[in-house]
Amino acid sequence: MSTEFDLGALLAERGAERYELHTEYLNPQLPRMLHTIGFDKVYERAEGAHFYDADGNDHLDMLAGFGVMGLGRHHPVVRKALHDVLDLDLADLTRFDCQPLPGLLAERLLTHSPHLDRVFFGNSGTEAVETALKFARYATGKPRILYCDHAFHGLTTGSLSVNGESGFRDGFAPLLPDTAVPLGDLDTLARELMKGDVAALIVEPIQGKGVHEAPPGYLRAAQELLHKHKALLIADEVQTGLGRTGDFYAYQHEDGVEPDLVCVAKALSGGYVPVGATLGKDWIFKKVYSSMDRVLVHSASFGSNAQAMACGLAVLSVMENEQIVAGVRKTGELLKSRLTALIDTYELLADVRGRGLMIGIEFGRPSSLKLRSRWAMLQAARKGLFAQMVVVPLLQRHRILTQVSGDHLEVIKLIPPLIIDEADVERFVAAFTAVMDDAHSGGGLMWDFGKTLIKQAVAGR
Repeated sequence: MSTEFDLGALLAERGAERYELHTEYLNPQLPRMLHTIGFDKVYERAEGAHFYDADGNDHLDMLAGFGVMGLGRHHPVVRKALHDVLDLDLADLTRFDCQPLPGLLAERLLTHSPHLDRVFFGNSGTEAVETALKFARYATGKPRILYCDHAFHGLTTGSLSVNGESGFRDGFAPLLPDTAVPLGDLDTLARELMKGDVAALIVEPIQGKGVHEAPPGYLRAAQELLHKHKALLIADEVQTGLGRTGDFYAYQHEDGVEPDLVCVAKALSGGYVPVGATLGKDWIFKKVYSSMDRVLVHSASFGSNAQAMACGLAVLSVMENEQIVAGVRKTGELLKSRLTALIDTYELLADVRGRGLMIGIEFGRPSSLKLRSRWAMLQAARKGLFAQMVVVPLLQRHRILTQVSGDHLEVIKLIPPLIIDEADVERFVAAFTAVMDDAHSGGGLMWDFGKTLIKQAVAGR
């Protein structure tokens, strides 16, 4: 009897059981939710910004795995780097040596934020945030972290403490001492800093939930206030970093902003390997790692592993050689301008905002009586249902994958792979226009589906 493990044979034999396996052994609500909204697709393969089903139909990905697939799926350069590092048989993770790949990736990563000096590598965005919170508290000797309303920084206990949405926090208290402040409100920030116990403010330059950008000048002014009170500025660039907004980091859109700590993850490995990184100033790292006795005071078992480091180096190489950031600025402006032009056409379309290829499409109360009554019906059942009504036909009828940008929000967030082209933009705009036409037509399949969503929303209360 063969003792070899054949992954392809296993998937050929059992792959069709995917939804049953999830129902039985993983989160049972995921397959239930996917069945309910008609997202229970079976994707066989993927390449770049597209998925393909068993019949060979392509689906445009405007989600990028929640931003992980910055370069799309299976970029050949990153894929080769992963094969290469596996074939090298490196003595990885001995824990009592200094392998070259982490140092090489740190060196390359820091060239994009020259005011920062050192890097800690973990395994995820939430780990990058946890690292920043720990380092800020230790370096300043203060306990409290400020964060912004509606922020999302992760779901482990520390990062959950600075999560601005009660739905994620409820039932998991007690958490770290913290305080929420409104994004852009310098007066509230100043009042909290006067109390003298604030270690840092952590902020997304553009919030993932709702796609809300920090007002012009806010980050720089906040940084000055924080430093005046010997507190730190932490920029969470887990979703906005690595070119997503048309600059390498989103904080770089504002002159003079130099965060003390920067959190990176998601797209850094090209989607192949979990990875996270916390970049920081030299004095902060030297204070945390102040002696040989403290050499392992903060570490991660899989941190700096060779596969993640090799992928990270390949990703940064691709970004430079293929001028990814410049492409994002061009494609993002095209997408945003094409969508913005539709606002005057559709009364249900309230706003289009964002930077680069991080765009929020917000829906709002229509003016006409017929649509207003239908809108009110949805809002009474559950806020956010109309946005879901748009997301579903985009996938079912037009084979385009998108997401609602947070619970109870009438906002769709577009965070496609950074390599989408003009044809992909036009495909999305044409599909979105068709869905909006249907929503405004008076009848329409969308409103029939809305009734199904209302039943689910009421039943789930």
